[in-house]
Amino acid sequence: MRAGSCGSLLRWLAKRSYGCAQQRDTVFAVSSGHGKCGVAVIRTSGPASATALRRLTGRDELPRPRAVALRRIRDPGSAEPLDRGLVVWFPGPHSFTGEDCAELHVHGGPAVVSGVLQALGRLPGLRPAEPGEFTKRAFQNGKLDLTEAEGLGDLIHAETEAQRRQALRQMEGELGQLYQRWSQELTQALAYIEAFIDFSEDDNVEEDVLTRVDTAVAQLDRELRGHLQDGRRGERLRGGVHVVIAGPPNAGKSSLLNLLCQRPAAIVSPVPGTTRDVVETTLNVGGYPVVLSDTAGLRDARDPVEQEGVSRARDRLQQADLVLAVLDAAELAPQPGRLAGALQAVLPPSPPPRPCLLVLNKADLLAEQSRGALQQACAGDTLPPACLLSCMTREGTATLLRLLGGQLQHICGDPLVGSPSLTQTRHRLHLTSCLDALGRYHRGRAGDLVLAAEELRLARRHLGRITGQVGAEDILDIVFRDFCIGK
Repeated sequence: MRAGSCGSLLRWLAKRSYGCAQQRDTVFAVSSGHGKCGVAVIRTSGPASATALRRLTGRDELPRPRAVALRRIRDPGSAEPLDRGLVVWFPGPHSFTGEDCAELHVHGGPAVVSGVLQALGRLPGLRPAEPGEFTKRAFQNGKLDLTEAEGLGDLIHAETEAQRRQALRQMEGELGQLYQRWSQELTQALAYIEAFIDFSEDDNVEEDVLTRVDTAVAQLDRELRGHLQDGRRGERLRGGVHVVIAGPPNAGKSSLLNLLCQRPAAIVSPVPGTTRDVVETTLNVGGYPVVLSDTAGLRDARDPVEQEGVSRARDRLQQADLVLAVLDAAELAPQPGRLAGALQAVLPPSPPPRPCLLVLNKADLLAEQSRGALQQACAGDTLPPACLLSCMTREGTATLLRLLGGQLQHICGDPLVGSPSLTQTRHRLHLTSCLDALGRYHRGRAGDLVLAAEELRLARRHLGRITGQVGAEDILDIVFRDFCIGK
């Protein structure tokens, strides 16, 4: 069976397992944001969408497809006017879900929206949509694959420019097209092997067909490895880069957190050991998402509560994508040579080494001569990028943000450049399993060719699970559960 027909069959099976009763239902929900707003968009999808539109507008004639029409919207039961708004008719299959769809653009007051929703709910065959159900139906009707659906979900939740760019690129199908190409190459290789197994004794197959298969599989192996060895750029960009502020007590870590957040997110006190637990917040730095953590001062504490705080700080350092190592510039100024040792005491000892920015705080307390000595000490190749900063006067803030933005760009890359990045843990798991199957093919190629061909089938199956062509139903709820209702 060809890959295309296999995908169609699996989508049909997914529809069938979704439930006959649900397929007969027409669903509705608010697709715009909730709360008071100028305009609210209420969407329906399913076979009763046309009836619902006729009943609410009181007209037998539907508007022209995909054209906006002004209509008075009434309660079908009482004929009471609910609002005067715009309606749009999207007959299937030329709609987002592939089904008949209608949109009601009404005024966004809670009473108006509630009245229209209640009116829809009283119509036979209509029910409120579940979270992500519109996109789920679009997938089941072949309007988009799972990677495109995930990209749409990420686009809805995107909070930074870089996240938006990555999500839009995935939603437009670039990642799915890459995986489809790999799947097609495996399908072709598998067809050659099966032809060799079935017809080689009849001399109807070219002698070098297996060599061509080995070459194609080796090339795919290299492409997969390169795709996986991306430093988790797409995943970090999607979920946020974990930046941990660490350093000795009273170096100004909490003050730095408040400076970057531009609000008093953490308690600041001259008493050492004030911060006991991890304080976490999210930021947008130069278009990149950051999960910023302030941690307890690193020292040999005697107090049991502070000891726990230090332990949590070191655990968080092990999970960091980037460390902001904060040291007291005024304390180090008399002996700049202590910088390397002080930094080493902050960074986690276990590999791999974390990217780091050295922040020398309290620069407002430095004399000019001491400032120059510290800057000279930081200029060597043995220390990470560094900046002098004063959380009190905000001196050096622009330099810190510039250095931080450069590190984030290095970690996440440009989502518009090069091959699309994988963005989900499930992608990585299936791609790793696909790569393992290719490795087993190479090792078993000289032995039983039938078993080797089975490894290529397994590799193709893992690729198909990413896009939803294979075994879709068991992951549909996981993919769509984080969508908002109405999408």
